[in-house]
Amino acid sequence: MPTSDSEEDTPSNNNQKDTEGTKILLADPKTAILRLSLPMMIAMTLMTLYSVVDAFWVSGLGADALAAVGFSFPLFIITIGLASGLGTGGEAALSRMIGARNRDGASSVAMHTILLMTVLAVAVTIPLSLFAGDLFVLMGAGNAAGLATEYARILFLGTFALLFGEVAYALMHGEGDAKRTMYAMAAGAVANIILDPILIYTLHMGIAGAAWATILAEVIAAIPMVYWLFVKRDTYVSLRLREFSPDPAVVRDILQVGLPAAAEQLGLALMALILNGVIVLISSTDGVAIYSVGWRVVSIGLTPILAISSAVVAVTGATYGARAYAKMESALLYAVRLGLGIGLGLAAATFIFAPQIAAIFTAPGDASGIAPELTTYLQVTSLVYPMVGFGLFSSSFFQGTG
Repeated sequence: MPTSDSEEDTPSNNNQKDTEGTKILLADPKTAILRLSLPMMIAMTLMTLYSVVDAFWVSGLGADALAAVGFSFPLFIITIGLASGLGTGGEAALSRMIGARNRDGASSVAMHTILLMTVLAVAVTIPLSLFAGDLFVLMGAGNAAGLATEYARILFLGTFALLFGEVAYALMHGEGDAKRTMYAMAAGAVANIILDPILIYTLHMGIAGAAWATILAEVIAAIPMVYWLFVKRDTYVSLRLREFSPDPAVVRDILQVGLPAAAEQLGLALMALILNGVIVLISSTDGVAIYSVGWRVVSIGLTPILAISSAVVAVTGATYGARAYAKMESALLYAVRLGLGIGLGLAAATFIFAPQIAAIFTAPGDASGIAPELTTYLQVTSLVYPMVGFGLFSSSFFQGTG
């Protein structure tokens, strides 16, 4: 097995020039990790922030409304987890093709991933929409069951836009195009932040307004991705349905990474469902509200680690495809050091300022009584920030190699 990073580039099967993104992927691995992760940190922070802003505006409707969003959250995570797993599988396979200088192979991976996403959107939307009410009753939603059902059924109308966005982000990130991915994600996040108060309060739509704001934001984020991939066509991959030829080997290559990645996300969603049930048994819907808001804040803290993790998948895949094994090792070690430093800093900040963070989400309405427990939740969970990167980056490394 070669260990040199100076291996000659093999010719592309159609002499396609590298894009700026593919040049980043195949250059210095430390630079690649930084240049791919920084835009994603910004975009993912904004996207997580809009989830937190959702909770802020919904909290003004009372603890039951906040709990309703909390009960819906695991189902939302299941949907995102499936899309994220598929996107990770596509991103890893795409990056390996780029490293091997196989543009046609990369385009085939991208097209297969998008078609698999379409099938997934149909398979997820119908059952979750039909059985949402029954699920919330089984979860012990109590008084919040009606609000949770109203919120979730509207939210699932936007499943296709949500899944397309997740998969398109992963594919463009997989070819090193982190900046434009950031622009699309940020556009959706900002739109949601603006639309929330307008739909919830100005138009008096209540919790339904929060759901519609999310759907509109998902569509706004998806529009530029559709334009770049299918209209402008200035990406490394070429997406043309008339040139598409189904290939079981490509599907297998995507799913051998995508299915375990999705299973990991589904495990987290299952854990959230179980925790919701346990919290209801020992507490009340107030407990679910604390967990829901607290986890959204924790998600912001974990965002930089998740962004680095996504960069590790792309860089590892490209260097593995190029057989530049020393670069693979260098990228992983750099990511671990970077993630540890960021995790320590965020843990300290969250622990110290937990009371102030909790106050932001508990001031209006009848949600103010949960502030002390929310503060404790934030302080305890902040202790895991420095440790998360080790497992995530190792997992991303193996995902990148397939």
